[in-house]
Amino acid sequence: MHKNNIIDDLSERWDRSGLSKGDTFLLHANIRRLLLEFKNKKIEIDIDLIVDSFVNVVGDNGTILIPFFNFDFTKTNYFSIENTVSKMGILSERFRTKYSKYRTCHPVYSFGVYGKKKNYFSNIDNYSAYGESSPFGILKNLNGKIAILDLEDQNSMTFYHHIEEINNAHWRYFKKFKGVFENKNGIKKNKEYSIFVRKIELKVQTNVNPAGELLWKNGLYEGSKPFTGTGLRVIEMKPMCAFISEIIKKNEANGILYKIES
Repeated sequence: MHKNNIIDDLSERWDRSGLSKGDTFLLHANIRRLLLEFKNKKIEIDIDLIVDSFVNVVGDNGTILIPFFNFDFTKTNYFSIENTVSKMGILSERFRTKYSKYRTCHPVYSFGVYGKKKNYFSNIDNYSAYGESSPFGILKNLNGKIAILDLEDQNSMTFYHHIEEINNAHWRYFKKFKGVFENKNGIKKNKEYSIFVRKIELKVQTNVNPAGELLWKNGLYEGSKPFTGTGLRVIEMKPMCAFISEIIKKNEANGILYKIES
């Protein structure tokens, strides 16, 4: 199969799953099943073709964000915006080294960006990982979407933590982290950042798959559940934020967004 045909085939899948021309979206992806599918068909495919298929489906007016999360900063107290690798899989790391025009600055929760609206993310140095000034908040305010390929909510949807933070969820608190930040010019500086973390002393465990089922039940997700059909599901961020915020405000989040370990 010709490379262009592979890109077109995959783009058509993503289109059926809820992505459209001009979309600005965040992608969480597990490509293992996709690679195995093409291997079994004896069709050669590489990471670039998969990325290109997402670029193709949203077109020249679209924008893609991919997480470059790396949790080493909380242990090593060092982050390099140019050299710290993504721990989010091979597609994410390929996007970092080849496609991304900018990387946002939070040393744990950074993102790469490619596409028309890349400049909206060019100078983001958000103190709080999930706050309104973070890529989550900016993407939400751009009427962005989230696309998830073959991952459960529990293993992908960090946006829940943005919603928890803006609603000051009582089962989390702000924890500060300090360390050396190396910018793109190699200049090192001591900096401090924050993450809205679980109250471990209360044995709080993240448990968001039940919330994901409610999103499906209420028609907010479009596409396929993990490991079925295209494997890709898509959701608009603003309606999701409103829906989950209401659960928090009604004090119904226990068992939906978190649980207490027994």
